Amino acid sequence: MDEHEGALGGAMASYWMASAPGPARPMLQKDAEADIAVVGGGIAGLCTARELALAGRSVVLVEADRVAAGVTGHTTAKLSAQHGLVYAQLSDAFGADAARDYAAAQTEAIEHVRLTAEDLGVDCDLETAASFVYDERDSETESLKREAEAARDAGLDAAFTTETGLPFPVAGAVRVEGQAQFHPRKFLLAVAEDLLARGGRVFEGSRVVDVATEDGGHRLTVGGGAAVRCREAVIATHYPVVNRARLLSRLKPRRELVLAAPVPADADPGGMYLTTADDTRSVRTAPLPDGRRLLIVTGEAFTPGEPGVGERYRALAAWTADRFGAKDIAYRWAAQDNGTPDRVPYIGRMPGGDGLYVACGFGGWGMSNGMAAARLITGLATGAPPAWAGLFDPSRLHIVKEAGPIAANQKTVMAHLVGDRLGHAPVASADELDPGQGAVIRVDGRLRAVYRDDAGDLHTRSAACTHMGCVVGFNDAERTWECPCHGSRFDTDGAVLQGPATAPLRDESV
Repeated sequence: MDEHEGALGGAMASYWMASAPGPARPMLQKDAEADIAVVGGGIAGLCTARELALAGRSVVLVEADRVAAGVTGHTTAKLSAQHGLVYAQLSDAFGADAARDYAAAQTEAIEHVRLTAEDLGVDCDLETAASFVYDERDSETESLKREAEAARDAGLDAAFTTETGLPFPVAGAVRVEGQAQFHPRKFLLAVAEDLLARGGRVFEGSRVVDVATEDGGHRLTVGGGAAVRCREAVIATHYPVVNRARLLSRLKPRRELVLAAPVPADADPGGMYLTTADDTRSVRTAPLPDGRRLLIVTGEAFTPGEPGVGERYRALAAWTADRFGAKDIAYRWAAQDNGTPDRVPYIGRMPGGDGLYVACGFGGWGMSNGMAAARLITGLATGAPPAWAGLFDPSRLHIVKEAGPIAANQKTVMAHLVGDRLGHAPVASADELDPGQGAVIRVDGRLRAVYRDDAGDLHTRSAACTHMGCVVGFNDAERTWECPCHGSRFDTDGAVLQGPATAPLRDESV
């Protein structure tokens, strides 16, 4: 047990994963055919696949790991149309119609989750709750008031308030009624079962490594060599494995930490809360079988590969104990997603008109956006897209408004691609590594990712991410190698944990 684990306790695991184990699905070991293939088994992929099956399409879904176990299995599972201060930003940048379209997409998605859960008869701890964006600083109240007005104009039941259920005072908050929270794994495992019952096929442990266009359709090849042939394909892998419309340069990865601690039922703050202060803090609770509530606190946002993750966990734990008196951490995990320059996801047809669809850039709001993606892509595939589809078009490019964020993102990528190779490695020698530690070390002029396991043995891999060659960094809390450019993650033996990388870090053991 490392210092971090000793300080916090609890299981390094997602509560959703621990409380809802699902059956294993087979690997894709021989070629398959379908009308539409879906790549990615998170909420966007699973719900899209089911909606397409409901529409009469034959569907094959391939997932690199386990369904509902990646980003979706490590979410905070808020079903909210309130995504920070998004409505004032959308109204100011693109007009009131854009804000209304965004609100409609999210609201319809939440209602569709409710209807789907009812249709499937699944108990997924679905609860209606108010959502709040709050701030403790008086200087931010005007921004909150503007957001409340913009959200109300967009069609949400929103209002500015100074009253919340939090155990500490706030300067102000935007309250939105009629939102929801749920257990994503319970919901999505039921979605997967229904997909299978409708003739869909689901394959796990099948990472797509190539997407080729052929004979008026597509061939999706997985790591073992088998392939899915299809007329159309949906890429729902957060960072797409197909780079169209410069999506890679327009997506920025962000990772956040999550702590969960049981609290008495009367300590429930009664809602879902978010503040951008204190390096972001998100709070909600979930029901526990013994009648208590599980307090779920998210925060300490950082770029994958940044050092000091263990210290960030401790900071989040200290904030949780100070604000809620919750010290007995039961679970801790991390979530990752990608944001876009204009804060609107990329959902729809990829440019080229050749039957590829994409869903990515959810910006941490994947539960509602994932279901919105399912409805949008199914609508496009069947010729009946929703009225708000154009807002999410992946080929959009707002030159003036996106130029700054895109340039900053590319500057960061180049700094890691080139600058990290020119700078000094943070550790001079593997002799400096204690058990459980990892670092990038320069050996014979080459950067190597070196990890010393608990037994004292060294694991050495190339420090170049296999996606585009950026230098990885070590996550000391999760013991993973992470790429700061596009968010690929690898275990200490170099195996891919999260794309867009599809190949492991090169073995450079000596």
